[in-house]
Amino acid sequence: MTVVLATVCEDGVVIGSDSQITDKGRGMTYPAEKLHPLGDTAAWGGSGARSVLTDVKQCFNEKSAAILEAPDIGRALQAQVLPILRYHYETFIEDVPGEEDGGTPSAYVMAAGWRDGEPWIIEITPSGMIGHYADIGFHAIGSGAAMAQQAGSLLSHFRLGQRSVRFGCAAVLRVLHALDLTSASVGKPFSLCRIDAKGAHHLSDEEIEEVGEVVRKWEEAEQAVIAKVFD
Repeated sequence: MTVVLATVCEDGVVIGSDSQITDKGRGMTYPAEKLHPLGDTAAWGGSGARSVLTDVKQCFNEKSAAILEAPDIGRALQAQVLPILRYHYETFIEDVPGEEDGGTPSAYVMAAGWRDGEPWIIEITPSGMIGHYADIGFHAIGSGAAMAQQAGSLLSHFRLGQRSVRFGCAAVLRVLHALDLTSASVGKPFSLCRIDAKGAHHLSDEEIEEVGEVVRKWEEAEQAVIAKVFD
């Protein structure tokens, strides 16, 4: 299972992901980085066919400046992803002798950033459609997306759009922790990137551990309040 999620904060955007890849055809799982830089001011993640996402990564590494400087970032992303999807759809061999579940070449791509004081979260679907989610404030892709959306809804009363990216990092990590507990196919290590007016910062393992400690204190404080209210 894959999950990549992003949330809008008062002063930026936070995007995070798990790192577990499930290869159904080979019956195995393994870790892989799913969150990548998009220039210095944005980040992106993907779910679906690894061959497609590998090509997207190479493309974005080469074309990040053109994408981020475009008047319409959504259309700029679409213009880069569509040819890659078309190529893989055209060369895909659906019926391979001896393989019952060879997968499909479909993939979702989600990117997030901060430009001119405004957040943006954009998804490109396997059919090439563009989705804008900054106005909603939260979005997730991947096979774990439905559960992530539900977890995000449960956190909505914390009004993430009125809080800092520091709080946003804790909220995203808390959602990832919840998915890790409820799904065997969502796995650590987790990746986090905070994006604000200063640019995109991909958190180190040590920084993610520090955020994890904040999440632990948050959960303990909640339990203490609940015990006090219902005692």
